[in-house]
Amino acid sequence: MIKLKRVYEPPSESDGRRVLVERLWPRGVKKEEAKIHIWMKDIAPSHQLRRWFSHDPEKFEEFKERYIKELESKEDLLLKLVDEARRDTLTLIYSAKDENHNSAVVLKEVIEKILTSPPPIR
Repeated sequence: MIKLKRVYEPPSESDGRRVLVERLWPRGVKKEEAKIHIWMKDIAPSHQLRRWFSHDPEKFEEFKERYIKELESKEDLLLKLVDEARRDTLTLIYSAKDENHNSAVVLKEVIEKILTSPPPIR
C-alpha cells in the first residue's frame, strides 16, 4: 500500500515506512519530529522543473509528463521505493500545500504502475 501525507501532519503507526520525497527539507519541521525513515531528495523533480511548475495547477499535466521523463533516469531510486512498497506500507511524505497537484502524487502513480505491471519476459 502506498499513501501520501503532508510532512506537517503528525506521524502515525499506520504510515509504515515514511519517505520524504522533497529536494529541500521542509521549513519549520524538526527532523526528530518528522520521523522520516529515508530522505530521498534525488527522486524529487529537478530545481528547474520545480521552479517552472511553481505549484500552478494549470501546469500540472505538463509537469507530470516532464517529471515522469526525469524519473526514467532514476530507475534505481524508483526500484528502491517499489521494494519498500512491497515489504510494508509506504508513505510518501511531501510538503506542498496542494494535495492533488504535487510531485508525490505523480511519484505514487509511477510506483503503483510498476507494482501492477507484469514482469518483463526474459
